[in-house]
Amino acid sequence: MQDLLFDFISKYISLTDDEKNAIVSLALFRQVKKGAILLKEGEKSNDGYFVLKGCIRIYYIIDGEEKTTAFYTEMEALTPHCVIQKAPSEYYISCVEDSILLVSDPDMEAEMFSKFPKFETLCRILAEEFLAKQQINFDEFKTSSPEQRYINLLQKRPDLIQRVPQHQLASFLGIKPQSLSRLRARILEKIKG
Repeated sequence: MQDLLFDFISKYISLTDDEKNAIVSLALFRQVKKGAILLKEGEKSNDGYFVLKGCIRIYYIIDGEEKTTAFYTEMEALTPHCVIQKAPSEYYISCVEDSILLVSDPDMEAEMFSKFPKFETLCRILAEEFLAKQQINFDEFKTSSPEQRYINLLQKRPDLIQRVPQHQLASFLGIKPQSLSRLRARILEKIKG
């Protein structure tokens, strides 16, 4: 798994053997089972996550119903708001699949940044990329119909269609599961038509 991480990092910065050993020595790698809840609403946490393998999701429970707002898959990072705000979480984070995660906290990151300043540069670059991507995704969601959201998902993240249960996917798209079934059928009909 560490080779996957080093391959990913090498797209942005080069690492010396000392830097690679420092990462490995932190023992950040965690295997987590499908269905495991990493964070619950109301809990405080210092953990940030980087998905090496698998899929995790953020969801709220509103009036007893799960509302999925995001999925994170391979080579995507998530620092929950509660870590930055030092407040209880407003949402849940759970594993959609068996996952291998890097789990770190702000103290660990600060130590690595002071020893190896290029890690701070890497994190800044990744944060900027993530922020831009999130803004585009938010704008597209707000300005799209459910059908267009599904088509965008097919184009940009087709893996989620196979990996994520339909009720979670429907919630992420802002529709009911029955509507997703009808929408899929309509799109399939258009393709055949």
